[in-house]
Amino acid sequence: MSSDAGGKVMPKSRASFFLYGLLLYVLLPVLAVYVVAFALSPLYSGSRPPAGGNSVARLAAGADGVRNSSSSSPSSAMIRGPPAPVARTKPRPSADAAPTGLRHIVFGIGASASLWESRREYIKVWWRPGKMRGFVWLDKPVPEYYSRNSSTELPGIKISADTSKFPYTHGAGSRSALRISRIVSESYRLGLPGVRWFVMGDDDTVFFPDNLVDVLSKYDHTQPYYIGNPSESHIQNLIFSYGMAFGGGGFAISRALAAQLARMQDGCMHRYPALYGSDDRIHACMSELGVPLTRHLGFHQCDIWGDVLGLLGSHPVVPLVTLHHFDFLQPLFPGARSRTAALRRLFKGPVQLDPPAVAQQSVCYDREKQWTVSVSWGFAVVVIRGVLSPREMETPMRTFLNWYKRADYTAYSFNTRPVARNPCQRPQVYYMRRSRMERRLRRRNANATVLTTVTEYERHRVVNPVRCRWRISDPATLLDRVVIVKKPDPDLWKRSPRRNCCRVVSSPNNATNDRTMAVDVGVCRDGEFARV
Repeated sequence: MSSDAGGKVMPKSRASFFLYGLLLYVLLPVLAVYVVAFALSPLYSGSRPPAGGNSVARLAAGADGVRNSSSSSPSSAMIRGPPAPVARTKPRPSADAAPTGLRHIVFGIGASASLWESRREYIKVWWRPGKMRGFVWLDKPVPEYYSRNSSTELPGIKISADTSKFPYTHGAGSRSALRISRIVSESYRLGLPGVRWFVMGDDDTVFFPDNLVDVLSKYDHTQPYYIGNPSESHIQNLIFSYGMAFGGGGFAISRALAAQLARMQDGCMHRYPALYGSDDRIHACMSELGVPLTRHLGFHQCDIWGDVLGLLGSHPVVPLVTLHHFDFLQPLFPGARSRTAALRRLFKGPVQLDPPAVAQQSVCYDREKQWTVSVSWGFAVVVIRGVLSPREMETPMRTFLNWYKRADYTAYSFNTRPVARNPCQRPQVYYMRRSRMERRLRRRNANATVLTTVTEYERHRVVNPVRCRWRISDPATLLDRVVIVKKPDPDLWKRSPRRNCCRVVSSPNNATNDRTMAVDVGVCRDGEFARV
């Protein structure tokens, strides 16, 4: 088609294509930009910058939307401080991350109904009702098992499961070893919450709970651990094993290991019918599991007879965790009404005042009198005429007999020495009689006070004193009482092992009729040591 002007006219199809292109490439992008800008507008709804500000000011105003921009003067902008810090609360540690305490330990105490009436008195000495968890496992019920008003000074009582299906062929032993060996597994199956350690002992085992916690807190309960100590008797260790924890001295099994033991122990017991006791059955199962004994010298089987002075007077530099076999030992303190009365004196005094320091040895010298002084804190002080080296004093005296009631120095699994190599050096022993906590003034600051333990020790008088012609004065004729001052040290076992130092502050004086020695015990000062 032609027009009157003589020009060409665009076809209708090409005009439609041009309009569609204009819509697609121009109008739609503009509409999209508008929609995006509208959607983002709330993000930039902060306070506007002052009029006439440049682009940098406008950007700053957008970034400071939550700040106060009412003042636009330069001086106010310069003195404006930083934003107030946001207080953040520290997350509380989870139950698994909390330090190991008594609440994480379950005690399993092997006992028999026939000895329960006498042995329960030992348990009452160390058990802390409401603060400890555990059970006494008996072969048959006792009156406390049925009574609702049973003593709250004792753990709960449980009856061991029937073990008649397990073989036992040892001719000199007792089948009770079978049920006692399963106490850890039965305790684990109770499903008590928050348990990290299962601790086993006999009804005449005395635990020092705070020291036990100090020991176990050093180990990871999520790993398999079998912690204890062999016997003091070399022959007993040869008969059984130096790699076995003796049950009377107590042992600890981590939760991870208890779970594995509970799964395999019944089958393990079927494979060892000829073993004698419960602890060697546990040891056999530990061997199958491949877990060795982690030895700790604070667990004491006490396979000895007589006077325990030599053992506790020179205790190793480790926490005192357990003692055992009290029926075969003399009372800890001569003159006490009973063995349990002597134990109560120890637990109500030194064990409450400063548990890590109980029976820890310190050696020092009274240079004026030429005496050697050995302090077993909370238990006894030994004073000897002459100067004996610390190396000799830290070796236990043979004040006891071996497990077979013989005075055989080769019968022990540790070094020992005779009580006195010379009659003139027979030790004078002073046993702990009283203890208390006092608040005293600091030496360097008279206005400040510090808590201090004060323990008093009285001389144990022997019937037939030894005559000696030495010119060195005899402690028995001059010294009746020793007073020891010591600051509590709850972090003792959080440091590297080291004996405390002691210092003789004052000696007995004939002129003033003073028959008391004062001794200060504490952490060794810089450069201090027990110098001969």
